[in-house]
Amino acid sequence: MSVSINSGQSCIAAKRFIVVDEVYDQFVDRFVEAMDDQLVGNPMDEATDIGPQARADLMDDLHEQVEATLEAGAACRLGGEPMDRDGAFYPPTVLTDVPADSPADSEELFGPVATVFRVPDEAAAIEKANDTRFGLGASVWTADLERGERVARQFESGLAFVNELVKSDPRLPFGGVKDSGYGRELARDGVREFVNAKTIWVQQAAHEETSSVE
Repeated sequence: MSVSINSGQSCIAAKRFIVVDEVYDQFVDRFVEAMDDQLVGNPMDEATDIGPQARADLMDDLHEQVEATLEAGAACRLGGEPMDRDGAFYPPTVLTDVPADSPADSEELFGPVATVFRVPDEAAAIEKANDTRFGLGASVWTADLERGERVARQFESGLAFVNELVKSDPRLPFGGVKDSGYGRELARDGVREFVNAKTIWVQQAAHEETSSVE
């Protein structure tokens, strides 16, 4: 699952899930079930889905964001408390009914915490997706590929995928917009970021005639 990439500690791990009202309830039920099935444990064990957070203080910061969001009125459908075991283990967590401007709405939660937003329609979904100061990656999931591409083109993000998780590919430029940075790495665009372009200007004398060949 994208939300659990590197235990949620990845710039392209999914953070916000924006779901239209028509399928919202079904999505949340299935999503919570799938998150609950994620195995938390030793990252060296191949069966593990989610390992520990990088440091205990980072887990504490994550939990403070979750607590502040719940205090603001959000609902916790799964998880929400550090696990009672040795190590900085935070469980798969799902938050719904997230109030505007609460930490889970306005900040990046760098861990296995997913926020699910209910919106009435496609236009509202696009508006909500762009209502953030971040802009690295976004994806849209739909059975209508033409619709998916149309929506993807309206995302204010450096990367946009249709029916695919946000990912990096060495063949394609990678980078964000807004507070997610500027410039690109990977592919031709990325190589050019590390190249010094040199300008050479040779000025002809004013009395010399110029000619061109077509």
